[in-house]
Amino acid sequence: MKTLLFKSDIERGGLWLDAFADQAPDLKVEVWPYEGDPAAIDYALVWAPPAGELKGYPNLKVIFSVGAGIDHLKKDPELPALPVVRMVEPGLTAGMSEYVVWAVLHHHRFLLDYAAQQREGRWEEINQIAARRRRVGILGLGHLGQDAAEKLAVFGFQLSGWSRSEKDVPGVRCHHGEKGLNDFLAETEILVALLPWTPETDGILNAETLGQLPKGAAVINAGRGGLQIEEDLLAALDSGQLSGATLDVFREEPLPADSRFYNHPRVVVTPHIASMTIPETAVAAVLEQIRRFEAGEALQHTVDFERGY
Repeated sequence: MKTLLFKSDIERGGLWLDAFADQAPDLKVEVWPYEGDPAAIDYALVWAPPAGELKGYPNLKVIFSVGAGIDHLKKDPELPALPVVRMVEPGLTAGMSEYVVWAVLHHHRFLLDYAAQQREGRWEEINQIAARRRRVGILGLGHLGQDAAEKLAVFGFQLSGWSRSEKDVPGVRCHHGEKGLNDFLAETEILVALLPWTPETDGILNAETLGQLPKGAAVINAGRGGLQIEEDLLAALDSGQLSGATLDVFREEPLPADSRFYNHPRVVVTPHIASMTIPETAVAAVLEQIRRFEAGEALQHTVDFERGY
């Protein structure tokens, strides 16, 4: 019998264990902290394990991340040289696209302005812009970015996207590389950031790049907090260069109670909940990768640590 070590949110741990029991009754699941024989562990499904923890399992074969991000594993200087699989599962993808569609529509329909009017007791119409005339840009055209673009296309938005390497996404005007970033920013009125956090993307939302957006653009960051220079973002909001921002991620989390973002009239803050892994569908995704590994097939969604994702 194969054994999997599980470490994640204790509040939802029972849901994960129920899903494993239902879908893989022959798989033994041990919950961290584990006090049994380290040699008995074949697989690990984890979120933010203590540094050095995973090197203590001599027969560990594959490490699975509970979430789409792998920053929590990159921080471990003693992480074993084993395949690491990102979480790509239907529930996580659908949740992110729901958040992106909601946030884009929020800015597209001027809901920050209407919220301000409500606070002031004003009743005033704002001329609406047709979706076909609104330019929405997705910064990051990976699995999540492409799915979000597909969902946004239903509304008829003009869609563009940027990625580090060249991509061809149906219905999306694609840009790539440094020159492509400049062109992408110049044509984006609502920017959706879904990039991973790597040395190349650190601080990519800064005074220079924000200044290349059309005046009055809006920014949505549901990727990683490290993508944004927060002082620059606030300055762009204060100056009117940006009309608003919806931010789900921050450099310091939880966001400190005295952060200006909480009370800024042009900002919507959510506590890193843009998308959450759904245990039922996530377990199915993990089991499929275990099946592939046991059958000698190539794993999917493995992390390239040189690229950072």
